[in-house]
Amino acid sequence: MTDAIQVFTTVNSRDAAETIARGLVEAHLAACTQIVGPIQSTYWWQGEVVRDEEYLILIKTRHDLYGQVEEWIKAHHPYTVPEILAVPVTAGNPDYLRWLDASVQRPTAQA
Repeated sequence: MTDAIQVFTTVNSRDAAETIARGLVEAHLAACTQIVGPIQSTYWWQGEVVRDEEYLILIKTRHDLYGQVEEWIKAHHPYTVPEILAVPVTAGNPDYLRWLDASVQRPTAQA
């Protein structure tokens, strides 16, 4: 097991995806982000099945930064209820995991 996690979020435009992806890296909350898409999403929203074109953002970070990553995404996300999911990285290239750890900041204390 590692301290690394991968966070997922989806947005409705390439511009929104690029804003979030770049912003998280510039803030040192993510070591790396990737944009996948467009993808097709089908989901329930306000009592109806909706089908939309979206962009998936994959965010590589550490577990101890998840709270700050979630707050940052919510503050910059175009959706009222954004998908923000995190999954643990159970194994990986040790060199990559060291680089990831060195590329992100230590979490700041919450007031």
